[in-house]
Amino acid sequence: MTDQQHPITPPRELVRQWTEEDKGGPGWASRIATRAGQWGADQELEACCEWLDYNCPSVGAHHLRNDRRPKPPTLAEQGLTALRSTPCTEQCHYDALLAALNRLKQLEDSDD
Repeated sequence: MTDQQHPITPPRELVRQWTEEDKGGPGWASRIATRAGQWGADQELEACCEWLDYNCPSVGAHHLRNDRRPKPPTLAEQGLTALRSTPCTEQCHYDALLAALNRLKQLEDSDD
């Protein structure tokens, strides 16, 4: 085996940072391994996106990134989903909640 580090092996300093942040305790090795796996997967994804951008610019690496690392639903999206799946007996309450959640979604979207 050579001294050369695999490209998706986390740097020692990063592993040291994770262990300091975790402070040990039950399951610490599993949590560190999970973070290392996530870090490695992110490195691989970025390498694939760079390859796509260079070799297939018309494809758009952002599609791959968005599909492989989707953002969790925002608070507004969660609220809208809950509101639409809940029977509402008072139309005026439904309309007010819907308007408030739609406005929150606009504000969240403008932050991006």
